[in-house]
Amino acid sequence: MSIMISIDADRINSLDLSPVQTVIDKWVSEGAIAKYEQQIQFEIEYPREELDPREISEIPEVRLWFIRLDSYYPWLPFLLDWKAGELARYAAMLVPHQFHRSEGIQYNPEALEMFLMSKIFVLTDWLNQQEIPSKSKLMAMSQMFGYDLEEDFFDVIVPLK
Repeated sequence: MSIMISIDADRINSLDLSPVQTVIDKWVSEGAIAKYEQQIQFEIEYPREELDPREISEIPEVRLWFIRLDSYYPWLPFLLDWKAGELARYAAMLVPHQFHRSEGIQYNPEALEMFLMSKIFVLTDWLNQQEIPSKSKLMAMSQMFGYDLEEDFFDVIVPLK
């Protein structure tokens, strides 16, 4: 069951995260964050000219809102509905890319690798703090972007205290 969070132009233009904060902060205060794994989807309403060919992830104002969101909840990928494409769209908001009608999103390879590794480190620490097993989740996340992380890699990551 997905949770839809609607974001409109006013929220985006004012960098207002309150629609997301209302949902996530409630889960955090209830101590129930783990049960909402891969449940969030975003409905983004941002007006464009009729002939504007850009994808939503190519609009600077929308990308800036997502950068703000990522800085506030750097572990948000845990909550995104991966099956609905939210993780890929989230990455597109944060990673330089080109969109091809026939091939879809083509991320900048170096930027994608940096994004992914940053998220692996953040999520490893956050999941450990939440006492949620993380290796298989993070390996699955990396595979969604075409990377295969060895299980041994996670033995190198020393948990932050």
